[in-house]
Amino acid sequence: MQTRSNSRLPLTRRLIIIAGSTLLVYPFLRFISHRVPRKPVKIKVSEPLKQDHFLAHEDFFIFAEADHLWAVSRTCTHLGCRLLYKEQEDILECPCHQSRFSTSGKVINGPSQTELTRYPVEKIADPPAFIVTT
Repeated sequence: MQTRSNSRLPLTRRLIIIAGSTLLVYPFLRFISHRVPRKPVKIKVSEPLKQDHFLAHEDFFIFAEADHLWAVSRTCTHLGCRLLYKEQEDILECPCHQSRFSTSGKVINGPSQTELTRYPVEKIADPPAFIVTT
């Protein structure tokens, strides 16, 4: 009687092992890649707007036009440098690589390719202040 010494598993058995391994590993990979979303932070700013137009904060700029208020991040989306506001040109500029953004956060020219993060702003009348939700 001849015995087979072939150590290779049949194709169907190999597929079952691969599928079973995948089913066991997939939940683990989902678990380790899960990120808890950051909770919004409300920041109260008690300073008045300069010339009723803008306010520079450590983390964002607040802008106003008529009755519309908005805030944009002060962090450049290219390499994370802190943006400066050029009042004469009404733009935000990165001092590191000269990326330029409009006050609404849109990219004017690069190297940055991503818009700035916008934050909602709520105005409080008494005492005068702003609440920015980041």
